[in-house]
Amino acid sequence: MSSPKAAAKPKASAAKKPAAGKSAAKKPALKKAVAVKEAAPAPRKVEPAVDAAANASALTLAKDIERAVMANNLDFVSPEAQQALMSALVKLYGANVENGNKYPIVSSHQPVTSTDVMLACAALLKASNLQVFELGMWQSWTGR
Repeated sequence: MSSPKAAAKPKASAAKKPAAGKSAAKKPALKKAVAVKEAAPAPRKVEPAVDAAANASALTLAKDIERAVMANNLDFVSPEAQQALMSALVKLYGANVENGNKYPIVSSHQPVTSTDVMLACAALLKASNLQVFELGMWQSWTGR
């Protein structure tokens, strides 16, 4: 016959063991990852220093380009104009991020397809003579 103290010890140690399957340690990590994702900074509001005329022109041009793409009018903007726009926007976005103005590069109101993103990324990497490996290394070094 065992004593009440001896019988209580195995029950106490059994309560400390995690249940089979998912461990208790994984649940907090999952919650933490979700919390980090939810805590992403909201896009910054347009500041008063924005040139209202340039902003309106850019938004109008973006809408016109969207309409042309939907109508399959791919000659709407020449390749030279596309290159100039892409170069200027990449520089502007890069300068904003470097100065702490972090926001998503594309609007959720104007989604782009995964194929569009892959094509643009591949072209940008090629234009800069960079490899995907170099991008991955840079991201791991900078945390971006």
